[in-house]
Amino acid sequence: MTRILITGAGGNVGRALLADLSGHDVLATDLKPVEGARFERLDVTSDDPMRVIGAFKPEVVVHLASIVTPPKGSTRDFEWRVDVEGSRAVSRACIENNVRRLVVTSSGAAYGYHPDNPVPLVESDPVRGNVEFPYSDHKRQVEDFLAETRHVHPSLEQVVLRVGTVLGEGVENQITALFRKNRLLAVAGSDSPFVFIWTKDLARILSRAATTGPAGIFNVAGDGAMTVRDLAQAMGKPVLTLPAWVLRGALAIAKPLRLSRYGPEQVRFLQYRPVLDNSALKTEFGYTPELTSAQVFDLWKDWANP
Repeated sequence: MTRILITGAGGNVGRALLADLSGHDVLATDLKPVEGARFERLDVTSDDPMRVIGAFKPEVVVHLASIVTPPKGSTRDFEWRVDVEGSRAVSRACIENNVRRLVVTSSGAAYGYHPDNPVPLVESDPVRGNVEFPYSDHKRQVEDFLAETRHVHPSLEQVVLRVGTVLGEGVENQITALFRKNRLLAVAGSDSPFVFIWTKDLARILSRAATTGPAGIFNVAGDGAMTVRDLAQAMGKPVLTLPAWVLRGALAIAKPLRLSRYGPEQVRFLQYRPVLDNSALKTEFGYTPELTSAQVFDLWKDWANP
């Protein structure tokens, strides 16, 4: 039995992880109560991490708390305080309270959206999250201070999971919103590949990371990738293909008029999507995802369109 504290336990991944950790001594933390779990309120932007971690004295902290899809009215400063400063607060509390292992969900977005990204990306490739994309930039900042922490405080084991797009029943986010359009948008000359991981596969990976798995940095994605045209074919939808310069120009006009929440920088998000190599996950970490990227998408599609 391992004593485990989970931040952000109320999300889809957190709830799936709780179900996978039966038999362990687990404390679920979030801003709102998590049904069916031992719970303590924890706001990562306050002094809660030090107080709650100090009182519970976990062996392992699984840090899931993050803003993937910003709520209406959110600001970049608020998202930074949650994603970056919140992660720092959790890390400091782990060090001060002699936590043995910290498990952090990073993202494939930490690599950034760059034309010279290797395809596929491996864990030794640099993280260069784009400043123009808050989530990508924040995950890069988190990884930077985690790397420094590994050097200064080597006694705190780290498992850093660079996760692809998470899909499963009940999952809705900025990316699934793209899939719900009447037609999918493609950038001329770009395949815009997506890699997916099933919610339950990610929960099992997190469970292993919190218990018997090795420390280290691991890409997390199902086998294979799906291009925009693959996605459109799977859903029976048409594809609108436009040159990058046309899209940038249209978004430059639409965003100031509040016709789109995205600006011209969003074109890079489709052009240069990071494709994750999951070889280390399978060979070094010891977990092979049950579902491929295509199978994960089919599962979500069937749920989203009953």
